[in-house]
Amino acid sequence: MNDSQLLRYSRHILLDDIGIDGQSRLLGSHALIIGAGGLGSPAALYLGSAGVGHITVVDHDCVEATNLQRQIAHTMARIGQFKARSIAEAIAQINPDVQVTAVTHRADDELLNQWVQQADVVLDCTDNFQTRHAINRACVLHAKPLVSGAALQFDGQVSVFDSRQTTSPCYACLFPEADAPEETNCATMGVFAPLVGIVGSMQAAEALKLLCGIGGSLTGKLMMVDARHMSWTEMAVRRQSDCKVCGVH
Repeated sequence: MNDSQLLRYSRHILLDDIGIDGQSRLLGSHALIIGAGGLGSPAALYLGSAGVGHITVVDHDCVEATNLQRQIAHTMARIGQFKARSIAEAIAQINPDVQVTAVTHRADDELLNQWVQQADVVLDCTDNFQTRHAINRACVLHAKPLVSGAALQFDGQVSVFDSRQTTSPCYACLFPEADAPEETNCATMGVFAPLVGIVGSMQAAEALKLLCGIGGSLTGKLMMVDARHMSWTEMAVRRQSDCKVCGVH
């Protein structure tokens, strides 16, 4: 690290668990964020400010006025712009040293297989089950840790699925694709603005810990928050031997 980086990241370097070695690992890491909305905004901003050297953001949607209630990386001036490019601009304004790749195509199986294998950690910040399962399949295929988040109305959840660990469940162990509920989204159900900040920030924290190799992750756990009462519930999640994605066939 140069003198400028030592100054910028000094508050991380002061932490014994991170230090210069951990910060250097972040600078050499690649995080893939799928979804540049409510969850992706805080997650991307914190990963960028923390010094993750390469961040790829995937989202085919454009910024709309209704997004600005909660998607804090976007601005009035960027309405109509691709969200992935808007987030790239937002990160550059905080930390221009970070390399940000904006991918403005839908996250289908082909695209995910291309980008997941290049990443050190994957953050699922999407809002539909079809894409979440596609991300999960790619992460299991390429043995990449997946930090999953979701938020709707006043309820949020975060978990880590780390297929590098033989005992770790995958997303499909918890939410089998065949049992997927009817799709709901914030456009019809609403979402409490700070909730996506809470969940997205937790996703960033889990991703940074995985990249630095510090602390304990939420692997094998589902953390749920009820923002109405700011109450938290933790549920154990186990790998399912009959899972159609990661199970033994």
